[in-house]
Amino acid sequence: MQTTHLRVIGMSCGACANTVKGALQAVNGVNDVQVELEEAHATVQYDEHQTSSEQLVSAVSHVGFGAQAV
Repeated sequence: MQTTHLRVIGMSCGACANTVKGALQAVNGVNDVQVELEEAHATVQYDEHQTSSEQLVSAVSHVGFGAQAV
């Protein structure tokens, strides 16, 4: 398992955080997702053989938010 930390840009409410969490959980290989609204941060644990940090960033972008691996 790999852990990646993402800075998420554009979250302003709990619904935003839930949208980001859902998008990340939908990625094949993701095991656990924690999203912190106040910190504008997501921590994702995933199987590096099934996905990558780039795919996680892409999933967040597809639901309308910016993301950057940190």
